[in-house]
Amino acid sequence: MLPRKTDQARTALQAHRAPLDMRQRRLLILCDGQRDLAALTTMIGADAPAMVIQLVQAGYLVTTPERPEPSASATLSPTPATPAGAGSALASSAPNERRRSMAAARIYLLGILEMQRHPQAAALFRELQQARLEGDVVDTMQAALDALTQLTSAGYAERVHDRLLEVLPRDHLDAFKKGTEGVKSLPAVPETT
Repeated sequence: MLPRKTDQARTALQAHRAPLDMRQRRLLILCDGQRDLAALTTMIGADAPAMVIQLVQAGYLVTTPERPEPSASATLSPTPATPAGAGSALASSAPNERRRSMAAARIYLLGILEMQRHPQAAALFRELQQARLEGDVVDTMQAALDALTQLTSAGYAERVHDRLLEVLPRDHLDAFKKGTEGVKSLPAVPETT
């Protein structure tokens, strides 16, 4: 994942009056679309993923998946013209497919766990942050979803589950659909705002 600044971020950096602290400003400056999350974490610290989530949600950053460098022949070939009606269909399906990545799912769930003020959520946050093997990441994410059904309301847990299904890579969707059926069948708990 390669976070990069939006126009809103550029304006905020120039204005010096935006509601950003110094660490957020530093992170925005470093997010040039060339540095991945690991490089940003090395430069900013362990809370860089959570800060990226906050800045994405606030509209200061957008994320793009890491892509291999295009070959010379790919850059020289012209792009085919699309019919007028096909452009909207491509625009509606392409953004969802670009956002599907294990890193995006992990960052999202880390942000959710960080917002929960509970020792179990804090332990799962650390476990997910330290997981390196994909199987360990998936298992910890599943444990986090199960814990959220107990720590939060059914509606909130369901929304987190649905959002996670939007960003997970397609090859992991079945495991999370089957493993989180309990989220959908919980009795409704009135939510307080």
